[in-house]
Amino acid sequence: MSLIKIHPADNVAVNSETGHKLALCDIRAGESVIKYGFPIGKASADIKSGEQVHTHNLRTALNLREDYVYNPVSCELSPAEPLTVNAYLREDGDIGIRNDIWIIPTVGCVNGIAKRLAELGGAIALTHPYGCSQLGGDHLTTQKILAGLVRHPNAGGVLVLGLGCENNNLAEFKKVLGEVDPARVKFLNSQDCGDEISEGIKLIAELKEYAGSFKRQPVPISKLRVGLKCGGSDGFSGITANPLIGRFSDRLISMGGSTVLTEVPEMFGAETILMNRCVSREVFDKTVSLINNFKDYFTAHGQEIYENPSPGNRAGGITTLEEKSLGCVQKGGSAPVTDVLDYGDRLKRSGLSLLNGPGNDIVAITNLAACGCHLILFSTGRGTPLGSPVPTVKISSNSALYLKKSGWIDFDAGRIIGGESLDREFFDFVVSVANGAETKSEKNGFREIAIFKDGVTL
Repeated sequence: MSLIKIHPADNVAVNSETGHKLALCDIRAGESVIKYGFPIGKASADIKSGEQVHTHNLRTALNLREDYVYNPVSCELSPAEPLTVNAYLREDGDIGIRNDIWIIPTVGCVNGIAKRLAELGGAIALTHPYGCSQLGGDHLTTQKILAGLVRHPNAGGVLVLGLGCENNNLAEFKKVLGEVDPARVKFLNSQDCGDEISEGIKLIAELKEYAGSFKRQPVPISKLRVGLKCGGSDGFSGITANPLIGRFSDRLISMGGSTVLTEVPEMFGAETILMNRCVSREVFDKTVSLINNFKDYFTAHGQEIYENPSPGNRAGGITTLEEKSLGCVQKGGSAPVTDVLDYGDRLKRSGLSLLNGPGNDIVAITNLAACGCHLILFSTGRGTPLGSPVPTVKISSNSALYLKKSGWIDFDAGRIIGGESLDREFFDFVVSVANGAETKSEKNGFREIAIFKDGVTL
């Protein structure tokens, strides 16, 4: 058995076979346990050197509220010569890395029609259960997320499918959506026509003809927007997959591109790392609000803010939320934080942005797609078949998972444990996906969306 010590200041190391922590020295009850160079909690009992450190002897040290102070650090990246990717140049100057036809229902009542049209017409149906009987903020949130998907440049054409009597009817939805190209976006109200299937197939054919006018061509990689997400983690996630994604993020940003980090609860305990990288006091204040508002969301529902990681995370060797978070934020690399986005916002600035939203996998990948990300890098230590509207690259933190679930996983970051340097290979792989190579979830036909809900349903 070999041990991996991540940072010189650490008093625990990771078992290279299991991902679980072992003490490097005696740690007395009440003392901090250090991993990644930061405290991941306090010992709840005396721990002997060589002893396993986990839920039986380690507890969180996080508090409900923190007094955050802006201590900016120098983290500018050196500019790099930008590469090109082969993408579809849209009429507004944006790019798409896919040229699909999407069917987006305004309401869950027409999901069955959307699926039938997708099967018969050769399109992709992005179904969901919302769009009616929602009040206030939830109703607007649904509209904003769906509008973000309608505008997404990966879709060469979009059929917006309504019922007719829903809250989010076509007339109301168009108020949020705004002006769109009528050649690219078609609308169908199911209650208004006798045969919605034949009418829908006709509209899909028109959209395909329009989408067919676009061809891949070289464009600057600076136009690429990439979402950053992690699923069920293990003790290797913060050593292999997440840092690998972080180095990709830094390189893309150094070429003028953009990445987006979400999952706010998985910033708790590591938020000051991001706060101190904010480019201005304004962005710092937005980040503080991002964190505190999500804490308020927890307490408003009577929930423990610093709940332990999920059963899968614990089985993989992760004990506390600060340990999970310190591994998670590494996906954001070392670049400055240039902006903070609210849930349902569109990406505005190049560089690294933080996006408000929960860590739930389906909600988070939908959130990233709706904000404009062309593809998503999704690390996992446990494995998931999940797919999103945009290409979703699954990166395993350990090689055993890659071998076991080769039908789910696109890239094996576990080889880093054996000493391999994968930065160039991984960057080239992501570029190949941008150029059109299908991810495993695309090959499987797995595409899901889910929308954040926090209110009353009639």
